[in-house]
Amino acid sequence: MEVIQRSADFLEKKGVEEPRLHAELLLAHLLKMRRMQLYLNFERPLQPAELDAYRKLVKRRSLREPLQHIVGSTSFCGLEVAVNRNVLIPRPETELLAERGWQFLCRQEASATEGGPTALDFGTGSGCLSLALALKCPTATIYALDISPEALEIAASNARRLGLDGRIRFCLGQDLSALAPDLVFDLIISNPPYIATAEIAGLQPEVRDYDPRQALDGGIDGLDFYRRLALDAALRLRPGGRLMVEFGDGQASAIGELLSGQNWVVEAVLEDYTHRPRLLIARK
Repeated sequence: MEVIQRSADFLEKKGVEEPRLHAELLLAHLLKMRRMQLYLNFERPLQPAELDAYRKLVKRRSLREPLQHIVGSTSFCGLEVAVNRNVLIPRPETELLAERGWQFLCRQEASATEGGPTALDFGTGSGCLSLALALKCPTATIYALDISPEALEIAASNARRLGLDGRIRFCLGQDLSALAPDLVFDLIISNPPYIATAEIAGLQPEVRDYDPRQALDGGIDGLDFYRRLALDAALRLRPGGRLMVEFGDGQASAIGELLSGQNWVVEAVLEDYTHRPRLLIARK
């Protein structure tokens, strides 16, 4: 379709990465078909109303509104997760964190003599980590904590749509003190805000202008939430429990020192798909 190429050229001039892919995905979304089906219907002309609607979608993307916001969802660990401006769009590297989390929970599940394992998703956002853990570990109980009521609304909606709402307990609060004092977990997992405040202005427009700032801003050095977890998480872990976190470029050593200073043992620092250190696993 010539309209796809024209749209791709337009998006490229506006600085959009992978413009051809995004032009195709927008049209597939509009026509309610899979991307590959576009080529099976290559000669199909767009009706005037369809063409007008498509131009509006392309215009939105040219203004650097994220594709995921335009189509209303993204894929995470094979799950369709609804997103909007109230939640951080899940990144591919966070799937690696989810995988490590469910692998650990499943081992706890296998060794449990009674009941199932429990996990806390600190700063749940869209609920993507909680959803993946609940799906992969059927006996686990997941608690999802976030400071934003709007984010929790999206997360709860995702859980209902996927049939997982009975497995995840959503909690509103800024930190672990919002939870019942006797709650303890086998796993505390988090992709917290980790961008230094001064660096936010230099982020891509899709992130800077559309992701919620409170899901990005980690304070002056980006480490505020790791300090909080280093102090508070140990009191909420069962013996043998683990803390698993995602972090930003160049933060591995500083986070390791924070945790060591609070008597944590850093078990592993793992790389993402680009071979950058991205995940940290620790125990008390």
